[in-house]
Amino acid sequence: MSENHAMITAELVDLDLDRSADTKEAAARALAERMVALGRVTDLDGFLADVAAREAQMPTGLDGGIGIPHCRSAHVTEPTLAFGRSVRGIDFGAPDGPADLVFLIAAPTGADDAHLTILSSLARQLMNAEFTGALRAATEAEQTAALIRGDDVATAPPTADQREAEPQREAEPQPEAEPQREADSQPEAESQQERPPADAPPAEGGTERFRIVAVTSCPTGIAHTYMAAEALESAAREAGVELTVETQGSAGFTRLDAETVERADAVIFAHDVPVRDKPRFAGKPTVDVGVKAGINRPAELIAEVREKAARGDLTAPAGPTPVDNAGDSGDSYATKLRVWLMSGVSYMVPFVAAGGLLIALGFAIGGWRIDKAPSVAEHFVWTDHTSWAALLFQTGGLAFAFLVPVLAGYIAYGMADRPGLVPGFVGGSVAVTIEAGFLGGLAAGLLAGAVVMGIQRLHVPAVLRGIMPVVVIPLVSAAVVGFLMFLVVGKPIASLQGALTDWLEGLSGANAVILGVILGLMMCFDLGGPLNKVAYAFAVGGLTHPTDGSLKVMAAVMAAGMVPPLAMALATTVRGRLFTRTERENGKAAWFLGASFITEGAIPFAAADPLRVIPASMAGGAVTGALSMAFDCTLRAPHGGAFVVPLIGRPLLYLLAIAVGVCVSTAVVVLLKSARRTPVAPGRDAADPTADASRVPAAV
Repeated sequence: MSENHAMITAELVDLDLDRSADTKEAAARALAERMVALGRVTDLDGFLADVAAREAQMPTGLDGGIGIPHCRSAHVTEPTLAFGRSVRGIDFGAPDGPADLVFLIAAPTGADDAHLTILSSLARQLMNAEFTGALRAATEAEQTAALIRGDDVATAPPTADQREAEPQREAEPQPEAEPQREADSQPEAESQQERPPADAPPAEGGTERFRIVAVTSCPTGIAHTYMAAEALESAAREAGVELTVETQGSAGFTRLDAETVERADAVIFAHDVPVRDKPRFAGKPTVDVGVKAGINRPAELIAEVREKAARGDLTAPAGPTPVDNAGDSGDSYATKLRVWLMSGVSYMVPFVAAGGLLIALGFAIGGWRIDKAPSVAEHFVWTDHTSWAALLFQTGGLAFAFLVPVLAGYIAYGMADRPGLVPGFVGGSVAVTIEAGFLGGLAAGLLAGAVVMGIQRLHVPAVLRGIMPVVVIPLVSAAVVGFLMFLVVGKPIASLQGALTDWLEGLSGANAVILGVILGLMMCFDLGGPLNKVAYAFAVGGLTHPTDGSLKVMAAVMAAGMVPPLAMALATTVRGRLFTRTERENGKAAWFLGASFITEGAIPFAAADPLRVIPASMAGGAVTGALSMAFDCTLRAPHGGAFVVPLIGRPLLYLLAIAVGVCVSTAVVVLLKSARRTPVAPGRDAADPTADASRVPAAV
């Protein structure tokens, strides 16, 4: 690789980052500007937005004074690394304090594996105290770039003055650095080479070494993946444990040998994206955490999984679940509950869209009495439009009948993986049978997950472990959940569901308007997040037994959910100078997303400026929800946005409610953004980075 096209050159090194940056956003901008100057990045704002989006997934600060913001972006022309050093330190969210070493890694969306392998090697080096110490001692940009590239350069130990200037931090003792291995440029093969051969003699004392297999991965697959692998390998050497790591990174992954997995006594998953081919590890004691736990506390994870194996804890991972990236095991129960509920709702939504729209089309074509039509399996006239309408309606009804069982089944799946599916679906079906509705489905899913998790914690003989996931757990858990739903909790929930339905049916006047305000605020607070999904699921649950009140709720929810993206699209049109070039491009797509009832179309704007965009969205959503309820608008379709207007009761007033809310949100966001802007000279674009150098998209 020529010097001009090296991953990092002297021009990409800033040894005095304090001059231009005191926040992580400013640091990213300062280093990214160096990439722009070399033609490595084509759109500064677009690239920084991608960096901020990656940062929003998980902070990139690491213990030991390291910040490693990184992303894959269409605005990057070739894999590039920029490095900055800060004396004061910059907060990247690390548990032990600010970072004085900052690496900005930029990878193009189609980066070749060779470059990504180099980046992964750097990530492993960051776990080496000798390497980071040399970076803190370096005095020249060229020397620093050579160190990072891995060139053969002489590095003097830090002087006393340099040691005093280094940030003082309490860090865990680092294992003694190993000599540089030639395999550093092949991180995938490296972990395979470190394990002894299968026929190696047992450890001293005649006892066989404890064997662990691990999988590490992160959303970008560039840095944290390999840093977690390096940390786990070092901790395993210290503990005298045989550990083999499969790094599922951007450079691809080398699958662990089936024999290695079979011989393993336990498994560690340190990941923030679903583990590929997870069923390979079924039936082994498992610790499942986020990738940063693998970096920050590898020794604890090894000790924990050894303890699980000693107790004989049964864990049977079967495949990637919606909560594979739920974070560390130390998350609060409120956080876990939210993730479990979101799991069920996310799987339910496709059934809602398909079934609800088919039902709505059946009503639109065949009239309001199409629900009285005979079964199309017994009576169907090819030339009669009523028969086709009945076909659509009855097919949609069958799809809609799965809502509660799917909700319950996948809540249990999110809690307990595949063994939770059977009791979850059984409990959801019981909820339908006893007319416990949406609330019954929630309870059934949580009960099923809890029962399976309890069974999995039981100590069972090794001979029974193979049949537990496919026979014992489904049998026992389904029987227990059926008993609880039929005889204990199901009837009270059914009574509550009936009371809620009666309350909705009786809503009118001020009470209906207040409910519309609340639903509008929930739909627009987190733009597709948990509160949004709770409001949406509440509305959809009412469609299983539609009444006039539940149809009004559905109309208010969809109307409010359309407001945020439409408002941002309008704001970028009428006052484009208040938005970056990237935001203006996103505004064009937001027109269609908003019209389609995809509230998430406003997320790019909220990520860049949450304190202004979210309150503005909530203001407009509350107004629209209130107006929709006040106008007595109704809606039988659970999705579709403007494309199902013909199926809406009082459609002109419905569109008026949306338009008023969009105008309110637009006015509020324009006022808030205008109030904090500094005057811009004529002809200058407010989105121009030179107009406001501090304006960097911030993570929510």
